[in-house]
Amino acid sequence: MAKNKHGHHGGSWKVAYGDFITTMMALFLVLWLTAQDKKIKEAVERAFRNPFSSVTHDSVGIVPNDETQAVKSEKGNFSSSSAVELRMLRRLNQDLMKSFEYDPSEENKNMKLELTSEGLMISLFDNSRKPIFQKDTAEFTSYGRWIFSTLAWEVSRYSVFKIELAGHTEKGHKPPGQDYGNWELSADRANAARRELVLNGVENEQIAKVSGFADKRPMKDYSPYDEENRRVTVLLKLKQNNNNESTG
Repeated sequence: MAKNKHGHHGGSWKVAYGDFITTMMALFLVLWLTAQDKKIKEAVERAFRNPFSSVTHDSVGIVPNDETQAVKSEKGNFSSSSAVELRMLRRLNQDLMKSFEYDPSEENKNMKLELTSEGLMISLFDNSRKPIFQKDTAEFTSYGRWIFSTLAWEVSRYSVFKIELAGHTEKGHKPPGQDYGNWELSADRANAARRELVLNGVENEQIAKVSGFADKRPMKDYSPYDEENRRVTVLLKLKQNNNNESTG
């Protein structure tokens, strides 16, 4: 090893010291992760599996947020839509607006968020400007896969809600084939959305229904022939609506 004129070993000790500090930090992180509960470990795993997720705003992080903890403490005590559930839906709505840079005043958007009496309705549009599916298939585009993986990251933090997915097409949409029409296409797209959500962290038990409606449920304020009707909807249901369904 080369020495300087004073007989010392240059700056090599600094490199060795830096390596030692890095190793100790890595060891600390490993020990910290192994000491955490299952929820935090799953959140860390999702963070590495989904690099597109926003982790900069205060509502997204590794540690479960206050709303999630509140639901855990009150779970099983809901007989109707509680203030906790409504607060969680509003918080999720805000988180989605940040993650997707959603502005409800903009035209030609690829998403619509609606707080309704049933819960939070998320509509994702497969329009020609920015398609989420390959043409006339249930195969995602890269953009569509990002949309649903990012949505899964946000939704998975609110596991108290049941989820209903539905596929839709516009009226007059030419069927993909003789034996594969718009009923099959809309159902397959909803099921593809379900698989992508579960793959990226949503609990399978949260999924309550997967449906395809072809062109039978056009959007309000749009012509039934408008391509905006070509969409997948994701409904996070308030608990009172789940109870009503089970008893009705």
